[in-house]
Amino acid sequence: MKMKRYILSMLLLWTSTVFATAIKYADDIKVTASVSKSQVGTGEHFEVVYSISGNGNIEALTPPSFNGFQVLGGPNQSSSFTSVNGRTSSSMTLSYDLMAVKEGDYTIGGATLVISGKQYKTNAVKIKVVKGTAVPQNAQGNSGGRQPDQRVEGNASNIAKRLFIRAVANKTNVYQGEGLAVTYKLYTNIELVDNALDKLPDFNGFWSQEIKNNDPNVRWETETYQGSRYNVAVLKEIILFPERSGKLTLDPLAMTFLVRQQVSSGDSNDPFDMFFGSYKDVKYKIKSSPVTINVKPLPETGKPEGFEGAVGNFSIAAIVDKQELKANEALNYTLKITGSGNLKLLKAPTVNFPADLEKYDPKLTDRLTESLNGVSGTREYAYLLIPRHEGNYTIEPLKFSYFNPSTQKYVTLSTGSFDLKVAKGAPGSNVTAYSSANQQDIKMLAKDITYIKTDMGGLHQKGSSFYGSTAYYLLLCCGPLLFAGALVYRKRYRENNRDQVAVRGRNANKIAAKHLASAKKQLLAGQTTLFYQDVYKGLYQYLGDKFNIAAAELNKDNIRTQLFARGIDERLIKQLEETLDLCEMARYAPVSGISEQEVFDKAKNTINEIETNA
Repeated sequence: MKMKRYILSMLLLWTSTVFATAIKYADDIKVTASVSKSQVGTGEHFEVVYSISGNGNIEALTPPSFNGFQVLGGPNQSSSFTSVNGRTSSSMTLSYDLMAVKEGDYTIGGATLVISGKQYKTNAVKIKVVKGTAVPQNAQGNSGGRQPDQRVEGNASNIAKRLFIRAVANKTNVYQGEGLAVTYKLYTNIELVDNALDKLPDFNGFWSQEIKNNDPNVRWETETYQGSRYNVAVLKEIILFPERSGKLTLDPLAMTFLVRQQVSSGDSNDPFDMFFGSYKDVKYKIKSSPVTINVKPLPETGKPEGFEGAVGNFSIAAIVDKQELKANEALNYTLKITGSGNLKLLKAPTVNFPADLEKYDPKLTDRLTESLNGVSGTREYAYLLIPRHEGNYTIEPLKFSYFNPSTQKYVTLSTGSFDLKVAKGAPGSNVTAYSSANQQDIKMLAKDITYIKTDMGGLHQKGSSFYGSTAYYLLLCCGPLLFAGALVYRKRYRENNRDQVAVRGRNANKIAAKHLASAKKQLLAGQTTLFYQDVYKGLYQYLGDKFNIAAAELNKDNIRTQLFARGIDERLIKQLEETLDLCEMARYAPVSGISEQEVFDKAKNTINEIETNA
């Protein structure tokens, strides 16, 4: 009991000393405002930072209106505390994440702070907004608004209301082969520190096509959902075509987030937190709710003969580049199918060409556009035809049938017919051509008919053949030797590959090299997001194969433990973790301070050093 009183007395004495010292140096407090960038483009994110140096207790903060900008998050707080020779000092920063909305020159007014009972005001900062990416209309309307309070209660149910993923399908009742679009959207009004993708959705029973986004950065918008305002980002947009009928389920997209939560002074026993506040980072897993799609079978009534599964709204046209030609001359027959629907699933139409026209497999050319409205454009089949004989030929019309889900009816289209007039081939054209009098003028046709040879050719003297010679018997002995060598090689190969764990470890570097090669191509093509994804996959797959870590256990803590147990240097482990963190962060926000080439070199050197030391 006496010991508890003694500890309590010492704690009170320490608190009084800190408080008195803070008052003593309150006059040394300085507050300043700054921005991370003095010039930004519309749609670009930047940070306004309020720095407080000196000792004092922040009691209130009144930020400016931020007119002309959209507030994405804040206030975000960080602080430090030192005590040297009995003198205490502290510093703190409060920041807001903003997005530029409209071009122009802006002045962000000073913020007002109340520190230890005294009021302070920061300086104003100027920022220039130039033309950048387009900003959605709803984001412009909320440019001056304030974000919801970033403090979070410590229970999971409260986090679930402020951080979730929705899978939004533009329709849930479709016919087999009819396209639909699904958008995976992240909703949050809470501060996020880090994230990782756990599982992509399965599209069993669907043919899927992801809508590519040329912007490597995640675009945030403000949206009101069920009465609450959220920052919303589109994670993935997919076009789906059901391949069978029935009730098909889209499995969830799962992610893990690191959520930063404010901790009030009353919830903490740390004396430092009582003065400067604190926060904690909580790992939280979320996934979208499964979506059920009701797929109706195509009606049997009215189904045309020869229907091959085309669903949508199409038109068809056929052209030939010439209708008068000579034997053995080539002509092109081009079939174009234009419209919207499951164009990528169409099979090459069966065209009934005359038997005397030599036909080659068609060349396929797509000019398609993928959007949330589906797949649209033109698919082109180009056939190369060569008539071998002179005469008159007719290419019959082609019939093409499809099902229109809008009208719920089958439609049959037909191309025109083409009459071809083929004249006799020119002499020396290396074809068999027939005259109108049915007399054959024989010329060489490929290798079918050749001239009679009149020279000696390959005749040789009797007894001078290879059979029975010394070289013949030497080669004959090589057979058993090669067979024995093959048996030895097979035995050694089986022994080396019996241990699958060892095989994975040996091949880990090769697999990683393939991912890094792919990342290099994406970097040269300017695909920054795909570059970081390939580097990330390459590192994780290398570590899993090299150290036999199961996919379910492949996390940073387990990786650190495995590397440390194998004597890997702490510097190298830290370098690996920094590279993985950069790749994860780059998927949802631009990475500054380091170039993509430096990240690539860092990942490559890390793998090489692990190979050397492990």
